[in-house]
Amino acid sequence: MNKEFAFTVKSIRFDEHYHPAENTRITTNFANLARGASRQENLRNTLRMIDNRFNALAHWDNPKGDRYSVELDIISVEMDIDDQRSGHAIPLIEILKTHIVDRKTNERLPGIVGNNFSSYVRDYDFSVRLLEHNKDQPHFSTPADFGELHGKLFKSFVNSSTYKEHFNKPPVICLSVSSAKTYHRTENLHPVLGVEYLQDEYSLTDEYFKKMGLKVRYFMPANSVAPLAFYFAGDVLSDYTTLELISTISTMDTFQKIYRPEIYNANSAAGKSYQPSLQHQDYSLTRIVYDREERSRLAIEQGKFVEENFIKPYQSVLEQWSAHGAR
Repeated sequence: MNKEFAFTVKSIRFDEHYHPAENTRITTNFANLARGASRQENLRNTLRMIDNRFNALAHWDNPKGDRYSVELDIISVEMDIDDQRSGHAIPLIEILKTHIVDRKTNERLPGIVGNNFSSYVRDYDFSVRLLEHNKDQPHFSTPADFGELHGKLFKSFVNSSTYKEHFNKPPVICLSVSSAKTYHRTENLHPVLGVEYLQDEYSLTDEYFKKMGLKVRYFMPANSVAPLAFYFAGDVLSDYTTLELISTISTMDTFQKIYRPEIYNANSAAGKSYQPSLQHQDYSLTRIVYDREERSRLAIEQGKFVEENFIKPYQSVLEQWSAHGAR
């Protein structure tokens, strides 16, 4: 069987007027920010934080710190599992695409696609399958094929003609470092990404993204207080321009300050040896309302949704494709 799934890419602007589409995963971080009484203030403050962070990093020829602004598009990827785009489209992933507006030259420059990463199948793997696998086990472990299907689906999309029609560079995904690992500062200092950190062993998330064809490096940019995990396919240091990298840092550093203030809005910076902790008490809160407990609960609900509507009904098709047709 050499079946190729068809992908559809949809885009919606993430700005202060953003309303989540009906089929948007409600566990996505940006959808969480865009609900409730504070939705417009949340969005406005988030975008202002991103712009301020960008200008602080892109400070050359920028005396007033207001030369640049960042525009964000939410990219939703659907996969048609039946032939001929029959309408049985499965929402696969959601990522962010950055654009850079240079007010001095009146140019709109491309940024990086990836950044934030949300996936129904990933919700299923981590919030349903992994919990069930370890329910009665004395020691934590992962299923033998954990992440295999998700990794092949992701690589199939990135290698598809649909991806190449919409994006001219491979994705870079930027996430929080793992609270289960210790990171050690090195002498390697990148002019944009900042100081590099290393750790002794990969986290479960690192291993999961490896199956997606992505490597990882950890950098703490200037004026950040904790390293970020950058997942990429080629060479993150040479494949992207300075402004492209700054667009990802400013976007994801801002989101992490909102989502994980204990780590990324701490009042002291990571030292030479650093283990992140969500129990850390010395941190500041942003003025942005975010319901982390609700997001965890919804991840389980949506993981079960994909199990019932994708994994189980298409199990034989997916198994055959994964064994023979996946690229």
